[in-house]
Amino acid sequence: MLIIIASTTSTTSTRAFTFAFKYSLSSSLAFKIKTHFHIIHSKPRITLFLLRPMSSSASRSPPREPANGSVTLQEWQAWGTNSPLPTMVTDIVDQMKALEIDIDAHMTFGGSGGKLQGYFKVQEDKKHRATYQALVDSEKKLQFFSARQIACRLLGSRGYLCQKCWLPFEDCMCSRVMPCSLWHGMRFWLYMHPKDFLRQNNTGKLLWQVFGVEAATLCLFGITEQEEIMWNTFKHAGKNNVWCLYPNKNATSKSVQDAFGQESSADQKCTQLMTNGDKTLNFILIDGTWSNSNAMFSRLKEQATSIWGAEDLPCISLATGASAMHKLRPQPSWDRTCTAAAAIGLLSELQLLPEFTSYGLDKRAEAVEDALVALLEALTTRRLRMGRSITRKVRHSRDIC
Repeated sequence: MLIIIASTTSTTSTRAFTFAFKYSLSSSLAFKIKTHFHIIHSKPRITLFLLRPMSSSASRSPPREPANGSVTLQEWQAWGTNSPLPTMVTDIVDQMKALEIDIDAHMTFGGSGGKLQGYFKVQEDKKHRATYQALVDSEKKLQFFSARQIACRLLGSRGYLCQKCWLPFEDCMCSRVMPCSLWHGMRFWLYMHPKDFLRQNNTGKLLWQVFGVEAATLCLFGITEQEEIMWNTFKHAGKNNVWCLYPNKNATSKSVQDAFGQESSADQKCTQLMTNGDKTLNFILIDGTWSNSNAMFSRLKEQATSIWGAEDLPCISLATGASAMHKLRPQPSWDRTCTAAAAIGLLSELQLLPEFTSYGLDKRAEAVEDALVALLEALTTRRLRMGRSITRKVRHSRDIC
């Protein structure tokens, strides 16, 4: 695991948000991780620490068979959503169950990421590729791709992952997460790539663990039912109350100060409406790998254009010195800010503005920090217990994205 401690300095007022984590396996192994989020507008200083495990041997989860039965609405919503069960997901689950009978082979999942294995994998791969190639419409292709990814993850995680924290039951961290309410004037939307759904080191899930699914709502890329719910909400809220946290140099973005400070009369009006309870500020967090996030952002812009006729989706860039739009990789990449840290940065910067100081957003940021520490500890403990490496080679280290 590569851990970056990022800090910045400025002559202007700053506010530091710190999380620290200690893990002790024996008297010979102890470490402390500490990250400072300074809310300023200057470049960060970055220090790298590499931590090596006691054992370099690789270990993978043993093969497992999913529980029988179709996915129910109750099961679906228990994974962290309040949306209807996607029709295409249930169809694909049923097709996979039928394939088991046709080829007389059971589904098995295992290895890194809990993927399909064995003879069933080979046959299912042939079938789903043929189905995908037969689709002509690009939208249908995306919907099928997303639904299949989610169907496989739902089946492979049954009886293995905790439905709240998405960790194996023996590593469940739920008891360490302290829920709290988010200020009613804002709402997070976790726009998640299907390949990050039920991923153990995903940090976006922490937001609804802390704030609940109404205040931090999951929307899976390519899942029609969830995308319609999100955009219907945005239509009702209006363009001025929808913001995407996306640090793309090709996208027009504003700082939190510029977007919500007192300088703009338009933003003052937006804040007044929101403060009076007439409007809610909707913040989209793109939860996916850096390469996948480009396609996700393009889809958001296309939909925004079709609704509001504007070419650009309102974007916010944070001043925490690292990206607001990237989550931990399968082996966490600490040179890029994870989704939870992006939320922490936003809450922290808003707290500094006079219009928001009375809403206790700093306390909400601390609650997410505490949950992030608990997740980091659980993931590290698991990797060490299984003899897996907790170091990571630096890749794209010059690209703080």
